[in-house]
Amino acid sequence: MLAQILAVLLIGLLAWALNKSLRAPPPMICGTPGGPPVTATRMKLRDGRHLAYQENGVPKEEAKHKIVFVHGFTSNRLDPMIVTNLSPEAVRELGVYVVTFDRPGYGESDPDPNRTPKSLALDIEELADYLGLGSKFYVVGKSMGGQVVWGCLKYIPHRLAGAALVAPVINYWWPSFPAKLANEAYKLQLPQDQWALRIAHYAPWLTYWWNTQKLFPSSAVIARRPETLSRQDLELVSRYGEGRYLKLGFFQEVATQQGAYESLHRDMKIGFGKWEFDPMAMENPLPNDEGKVHLWQGDEDKKVPVDLQRFIAKKLPWIQYHELPGAGHALHYVPGMIEGVLRALLVGEEGK
Repeated sequence: MLAQILAVLLIGLLAWALNKSLRAPPPMICGTPGGPPVTATRMKLRDGRHLAYQENGVPKEEAKHKIVFVHGFTSNRLDPMIVTNLSPEAVRELGVYVVTFDRPGYGESDPDPNRTPKSLALDIEELADYLGLGSKFYVVGKSMGGQVVWGCLKYIPHRLAGAALVAPVINYWWPSFPAKLANEAYKLQLPQDQWALRIAHYAPWLTYWWNTQKLFPSSAVIARRPETLSRQDLELVSRYGEGRYLKLGFFQEVATQQGAYESLHRDMKIGFGKWEFDPMAMENPLPNDEGKVHLWQGDEDKKVPVDLQRFIAKKLPWIQYHELPGAGHALHYVPGMIEGVLRALLVGEEGK
């Protein structure tokens, strides 16, 4: 641990010595001079920030189930995970209404330099009230969006009818993880991603520099390197053609149009920094059968080690854990997967 901290400090000194800017440029806020145009539907939050959102599925007034979907890293409100991966017949049968939104700094939502797990949960609650989703709604989070769902379970459980975490990103520094287990899982990541996370945790002030410098390899996840994909992930890319995978690049371009720092880099600083709470120390946030919490994980996910999800599931008996053999991080593209997730969450049917 000491060696890692010293190494990070040495890198910081190197950055300073090379006179590289450690401060990110100001974001190009949508709708301001020099910023991208506003094309999305947006609402104004309690602190004056704008939140961009998109409504999908059946009309709210006809919906049996109302879902707030939280996109992952490098994505945005246009993420097609739920509705476009669900047949129109299933959408109508389940009566699903889904609202997706750009997390702060992503897409067309204003940045939030004070963003925390709690502030984002409160943003979701405010969005739900603005749209009139009622006293309770569901939340579904994919990848980095799964971390946001943990925040909702902590800070607004009284508003949740249920929750699903799909391949949720973990924080290797959550206190409840045994050090040996977390360290072994951490070392499964590519060396350059180990360093990217190490910087985000121990020296967050270096996050922008590290991910823009050219001296060392930076995040392979941001670069969408194929080494971060599992065997099944690669098969899905091949099966659906390059178009779907390339579309992820389009999502990333839209996601970061206001600047990578307030979207990707702040995600890294918050997601792998010191949290306000430990998810594994939580009591059941939806007691008395008020709702269920599901966690879906592929056992060959190269971005999120399955051993840590298994530990979480054992630590929290109120989690309904679903592990998919052979699946990777893109398990939501597996045919029938999303329908299985929603049927388990909404009507209690066993997911695929």
